[in-house]
Amino acid sequence: MRVPLTALLLLVALPVPAAWSADAPAVSAPSWAEVRKARVTRLLPEAMKRAAVDAWVVVCRENANDPLAAHVGGENASAPAAFLFLREGEHLRSVALSPEGEAKALRDVGLHDEVEPLPRGTDLYAKVAERLARVKPRRIALNFSEGMSVADGLSSTQRMRLTAALPPPLRQRLVSSEELVTEWLSIKLPEEVDVMRRAAVLTAQLEEEAYRQVVPGRTRDSDVARFLKRRMAELGVTDAWAPDQNPNVNSGPDRGHSHATDRVIQPGDFIQTDFGISVQGRWVTDIQRFAYVLAPGETKAPPEALEKWERAKKGNRLALAALKPGVRGWDVDKAQRDWMLQAASEPVMWGTGHPVGYWAHDVGPALSGAQKGQPAKGSSARIIRPGQVFAFDGFFAWKLPTPGETKTISVEEMAVVTETGAEYLIPPQEDLILIPSPTPRP
Repeated sequence: MRVPLTALLLLVALPVPAAWSADAPAVSAPSWAEVRKARVTRLLPEAMKRAAVDAWVVVCRENANDPLAAHVGGENASAPAAFLFLREGEHLRSVALSPEGEAKALRDVGLHDEVEPLPRGTDLYAKVAERLARVKPRRIALNFSEGMSVADGLSSTQRMRLTAALPPPLRQRLVSSEELVTEWLSIKLPEEVDVMRRAAVLTAQLEEEAYRQVVPGRTRDSDVARFLKRRMAELGVTDAWAPDQNPNVNSGPDRGHSHATDRVIQPGDFIQTDFGISVQGRWVTDIQRFAYVLAPGETKAPPEALEKWERAKKGNRLALAALKPGVRGWDVDKAQRDWMLQAASEPVMWGTGHPVGYWAHDVGPALSGAQKGQPAKGSSARIIRPGQVFAFDGFFAWKLPTPGETKTISVEEMAVVTETGAEYLIPPQEDLILIPSPTPRP
């Protein structure tokens, strides 16, 4: 029996390819400019407070821009520009120090409280230092980080010039923006969660559609992947992660994050499709759907296959139950590991889950770490908060006859953390999707 999506179909239209219009998006979404402004005004002050940061400086430029440029309004920078977010008590003031050629456009965007145009030849770093000296922040966040790529956008030259421009007392107050970026970006506004919810409907629906194309003994994993790529193009959505690895369709042994191969799908196979789409190049999904290929004449999966599926599914449900405000990501992973041990699963190297939103592997608490048998540390020790969205798996793995090979069912769903717990974005997959095999001709 397939996942019932009828009740959700009103959220997203799936016109047939011939009727598709590029002017009608597959998933509607609010204006990014409006969402971005709401995020700055409603979420950034609290994030700066939690990170104990009084000022945040983001330097943007052409061609090699900061990864967070679009989040702070610097996506159109040509000559270097700086965006300052200054916290004074509960009040936040944002200032854009912009080349005068882009200053009017920045004012029109309306994101910043102040846009100061800089005449050609102005020393940007001296202007930043001047602004910071006025407010005397105790801690100044810059985008440099050893472990978080999206918070590491400041080049070594930019950092050197900015540091040199600051008076000595302020140089001692520079900190990595990693904590601030995590606190800010990990929480999604309700309107953003709504976009991801609609995108999740489409993601799961396309995976089911792809499975209906499979002819055992003839269809290859790569054929399923190409079908999904074609449907993405028809519907105007893009890849949630590296295009050559999305979707990852795998009917054979475990391969981890990879591309789909030319393996021919056979009776008795579990097919894993790990798939995600991006809406407006901004919000992404990450969902897996599993199918089982029946042998000729079979009408239901054999008991041993169903048992493996149910054990994996229970791991996912236990992870959801453990996902709640105030716990650590490690605690969610531990709930899954305890069940895997009880269910006689082979160990798996992958963590239970990860944040998802602007990237398939977004910033925030990692639902991992317990598989290593070590105390919580790093992102797995982070506290889970309402508004965070996760993709997470229910695992059951077993050894295959070929030495060193395993097969893992990883029931991956998406959920948002609420004030009291967590809820799935869409109804989760309850039953294996069954693919019949043609009866051999006499």
